[in-house]
Amino acid sequence: MSHLQLRYRVRPIKVGKIEVRLIWFDSMGAKASCILIETPDLKVLVDPGTAEMQPSYPLSTKEKWQLREKAFDAIKGAAREADTVFISHYHYDHHTLPEEASQIYENKRLWIKDPNRWINHSQWERSRLFLSQLYESFEKKSFQRVLQSPKKIKIIDPLKSLPIASHKRYGDYQKRKDELLGKGKKWLGGLVTLWGEGAWVKPFVAGKSKIRFVDGESFKIGATTIRFTKPLFHGIEYDRVGWVIGMVLEYGEAKVLYTSDIQGPMIEDYAEWIIREDPDVLVVDGPTTYLFGFMLNRINLNRAIENVCRILKSIDPKVIIYDHHLLRDIRYRERVAKIYRVAKDKKQNLITAAEWLGQQPLILKLAKNK
Repeated sequence: MSHLQLRYRVRPIKVGKIEVRLIWFDSMGAKASCILIETPDLKVLVDPGTAEMQPSYPLSTKEKWQLREKAFDAIKGAAREADTVFISHYHYDHHTLPEEASQIYENKRLWIKDPNRWINHSQWERSRLFLSQLYESFEKKSFQRVLQSPKKIKIIDPLKSLPIASHKRYGDYQKRKDELLGKGKKWLGGLVTLWGEGAWVKPFVAGKSKIRFVDGESFKIGATTIRFTKPLFHGIEYDRVGWVIGMVLEYGEAKVLYTSDIQGPMIEDYAEWIIREDPDVLVVDGPTTYLFGFMLNRINLNRAIENVCRILKSIDPKVIIYDHHLLRDIRYRERVAKIYRVAKDKKQNLITAAEWLGQQPLILKLAKNK
């Protein structure tokens, strides 16, 4: 086995009888948020996808692709050990299409984001591409066999589940905030039409792989409990990028919380959820500071900073892996400097995946070479 395939075996995060192995993250040079969690009962591979860095990342196109291939090899290596795969949403840095590597999913239990509701247009299409390839690869039958008429669903304004964010006031920005929320509700209305008219995918078995849609569900496998959140916004309220689901895994008194892409967290209620869970290991994505001034404004960046600071002051995990979107920005430490000051003051082990593995984040190495 190559050094690359062994990389994810190095220095797992251990809490009780849970081991968390960091397979690949953005701090290592390719977009990814992939971990392998092992308990005495199961081995679950989380978000097995990767993509090359954005055009602004300070490497050549060839170098970015080479790093993406390294990440992909590491993910495929980890998949050989997993019996379960969790996909939190349908961005390509979180899942791999079966036609590229069907072995990732073969003979596995698949716990995946519901493709039929609380999903935006692009991920609606991507989920069907993923599931059709999966079904046709393992069953050799038409994907049409697992489609059904849409079910009637009750749509409740998601802001009602966000009381803290909903009551937050923004001073001079309030008028603009209200306009954006109004546009968001209209956007949601269009999606409700899609969910109510488009063909739904049924959960299915393909070969020896069993697919379940797990939004808001919980399972007990032996002494291991796994809980999935209801859909969470991928960023701010009504974020056009869509929704994700997070996961909490427990064995005995040890707990791991994986947020998926909540970009900060940017929404105050999501920070409170993390605090209430009080995990021993927290894997959380940072804000998209590489898009600051374009798709991320100062107000929402400050929200993300204050939310993480509140988390740092309220709980004391063994480690917080703070990575993913944040590590695409050569100025990330400067932009969220307050978080690192609070982490230092509170003696919190808030680090990137690369740092946990004894490496310097690639973006910082590149900054030194500029």
